[in-house]
Amino acid sequence: MGIIIGIDVGISTTKIVGLLDCKPTAPIRITAADPITSLYGAFGKYLHDNNIVLDDVEHVMLTGVGAGYVKNDVYGVKTSRCDEFIADALGARYESKLDHAIVVSMGTGTSFVMCKGGDMTHIGGIGIGGGTLQGLSRICLGTGDIKQVSALAMQGDIKNVNLLIGDISAQPLPGLPMEATASIFARAKSDAAKEDVAAGIIAMVLQTIGSASVLAAQGTGCRDMVLIGNLTMLPQCKEIFPQLEKLYNVRFHIPKYAEFCTAIGAALAYTQNNG
Repeated sequence: MGIIIGIDVGISTTKIVGLLDCKPTAPIRITAADPITSLYGAFGKYLHDNNIVLDDVEHVMLTGVGAGYVKNDVYGVKTSRCDEFIADALGARYESKLDHAIVVSMGTGTSFVMCKGGDMTHIGGIGIGGGTLQGLSRICLGTGDIKQVSALAMQGDIKNVNLLIGDISAQPLPGLPMEATASIFARAKSDAAKEDVAAGIIAMVLQTIGSASVLAAQGTGCRDMVLIGNLTMLPQCKEIFPQLEKLYNVRFHIPKYAEFCTAIGAALAYTQNNG
C-alpha cells in the first residue's frame, strides 16, 4: 500500500498528513486566501518537504467545509471524501486510544461526536469557537490574530473581568468552589485593560466549550472528552480545562496531534474501508 494523504480543507487553512503503514507522518498546515489555493499549496509543500512523488501516493482523502469546492481528483491522484464528523471521530480515537469518548472539535464553531466502540454519532454543537474568539478580539482588541490575543491574555488577570463564586458568596456553594466562574465579564469596566479583556475572551470561549461538552455527555455515562482542532494549541487550555475537570469530575484529553486529528481521521477512513 502506498501513502494515503488525508487533507482537512478549511476556508483558508488546510491541514495535511500522510498515512504510511497506518502511521501518521509529518503533518503540516497551510494558510491561504481561499480553500483551493490552500489545498494545492499544502499538497505541493507536503510532497516537496517529504521527497514524495505522485506515484508514491495511493489515494487522497478530503474532509472539512472546504472539501466541497474540490470537484476533481487532486493532481490526478484518485480522490475521495470523508464526512467531517466521521473524520473527527476516527482521528481522535486513533490519537487518544479511547474507544468511549466525546470528541470535541474546536474549530470556527464547536461540534460534539460520541464515540462508543465502532459507533460514531454527531450529537450536536455550538456556535462558539475560534471564530468567536477572533471576532470578539477584532471588536474589543483591534486584532484577530489569535497568537497575539493569547500573548496579551497571558499578561492579564481574569479576576478583573469575571465574577467568581467567592465574590458573591461567603462560602462555597454545593459543587461550586470559590474560584469557579459565577458570571463571565460581569466585573468588566469600560476602561478594562486589553490584557484582562483578552484573558476574559479566551476563558469565555474555552469554558463555554468545556461546559457544553459536559452537558452533551449527560446521560451517556461518558466521562472522557477528547479535544481536537486549532484551539487546542492555546496555552490557556492547560489551565482552564484542568479546572473544569475538577469542577465536573470528567477528563479532558488533548492528543499529541490534536490539531491534525481530522486530517488523520480522513486518511484512516480510507484504510478502514480498503484495508
